[in-house]
Amino acid sequence: MAAAAAPPGAGCSPAGGGSVPVLFCFSVFARPSTVPHGAGYELLIQKFLSLYGDQIDIHRKFVVQLFAEEWSQYIDLPKGFVVSERCKVRLVPLQIQMTTLGNLTPSSTVFFCCDMQERFRPAIKYFGDIISVGQRLLQGARLLGIPVIVTEQYPKGLGSTVQEIDLTGAKLVLPKTKFSMVLPEVEAALAEIPGVRSVVLFGVETHVCIQQTALELIGRGLEVHIVADATSSRSMMDRMFALERLARTGIIVTTSEAILLQLVADKEHPKFKEIQNLIKCCLVLQNLRNVRNVSSWRQGGELS
Repeated sequence: MAAAAAPPGAGCSPAGGGSVPVLFCFSVFARPSTVPHGAGYELLIQKFLSLYGDQIDIHRKFVVQLFAEEWSQYIDLPKGFVVSERCKVRLVPLQIQMTTLGNLTPSSTVFFCCDMQERFRPAIKYFGDIISVGQRLLQGARLLGIPVIVTEQYPKGLGSTVQEIDLTGAKLVLPKTKFSMVLPEVEAALAEIPGVRSVVLFGVETHVCIQQTALELIGRGLEVHIVADATSSRSMMDRMFALERLARTGIIVTTSEAILLQLVADKEHPKFKEIQNLIKCCLVLQNLRNVRNVSSWRQGGELS
């Protein structure tokens, strides 16, 4: 069988028998192997995965290119190409910068609740506020049928998720020691959710577990929305610089109200009234906390 649509002088030389030698190049590596005579695009991809599986991020998009002697450089694999002669191919990750639109729909979204644990209560700034907002987000997730994944950092030493956070219906509640939430069990859970595209992420600490989780998720091709009013750190400087860094990488920094209203999208949504009541309730609690803080300040106490 001839190499269909292959350009003249495409870096190939005749090879006999049932298999053809091919040099497979990826990143800085080059490994010789063989493929059956007449192998096409799918078999080439399978061979790349067998040779470089540990180094290939399967969540990224790639293009296969063929070395063309006529041009003395690689060209995109011609349409209908099949291997009939010895040649050299490479796998190239696409690195096209695309503007993140930030659209959210319940059917393609999952919520990540990160390490909202009891031992963090006295150390994390505005912990009471982020508990209230986190609980509102989880209530919204239940109303809209959005899967929730929860982690707890070393719960043996740091305690379980605070009692105010209701984890009823969570898809996964997982202990961890790694700072990032992206564990094998979490990746397996994500693989079970059809069409997942966006992760709404909140919890503590912004500059450690939240930041590392977000960076791993976008590296896997997922869109990440960090809920600014539901994430905090011990230091406000750490929190500020982490959010700035993450925003520069294309991660969306937003608020809980914006998230919930974007997910319902329309006043006529059957769950709009319930979501609206969640938002109002949380605003009342925040206002009460602000009044208490002002009263404490006037009496010479510390702000909570």
